[in-house]
Amino acid sequence: MLTRRIIQLLLGLAMYGISLAMFIRAGLGLDPWDVFHQGMALKTGWSIGVVVIVVSFLVLLLWIPLRQMPGFGTLANAVLVGLFADLGLWVIPAMGELWSQILMLTGAVVLNGIASACYIGARLGPGARDGLMTGLVRRTGWSVRLVRTGIEVLVLAAGWFLGGSVGVGTVVYALAIGPLVQLLLPRFMVPGAPASEVPAPSRGGLAAGTEEDVPVLHS
Repeated sequence: MLTRRIIQLLLGLAMYGISLAMFIRAGLGLDPWDVFHQGMALKTGWSIGVVVIVVSFLVLLLWIPLRQMPGFGTLANAVLVGLFADLGLWVIPAMGELWSQILMLTGAVVLNGIASACYIGARLGPGARDGLMTGLVRRTGWSVRLVRTGIEVLVLAAGWFLGGSVGVGTVVYALAIGPLVQLLLPRFMVPGAPASEVPAPSRGGLAAGTEEDVPVLHS
């Protein structure tokens, strides 16, 4: 079972990185965290994959006062999503026509939903951003919706200020990713996984997430 969990985790993170590249190539807007990543990439001159990795480890530093410990999946997430995002950008060309942009955006949302269900269902530790959200919920007693929305509005505003891409894709992702992951997660949940170990995906929709999404964090 551990072998399956590791393979599923790695495939999920690879697909997540590729889906990020697809969002960028669609050119119709990114989710809040990736608007921030893209803005940072524009300002630093780094690739977006490098920015994703650096930001992931900076966010993990915020876990220290929250008294959380990363799992294997947490560290793999911090590295692999950025690597595969850069690989995807190297392979996938930019879309020039509106119809091709819409198709690319649709494919990116679907692939991202599958990827999220895979790595969450492997239950080998939440991503850095997921853990920050749920850790703040645990420490403050505030609702998932309040903490999640606050974080994502903040990074979205910062990313937009830095030049990140905000558009219809941002809205589509916000509305679609929560229901899509909820639909797909039962198919990828490792048998016997306690519901309390399942983190709520937080890199996407501002509208998604309820109090029932809060996991009992690994520590």
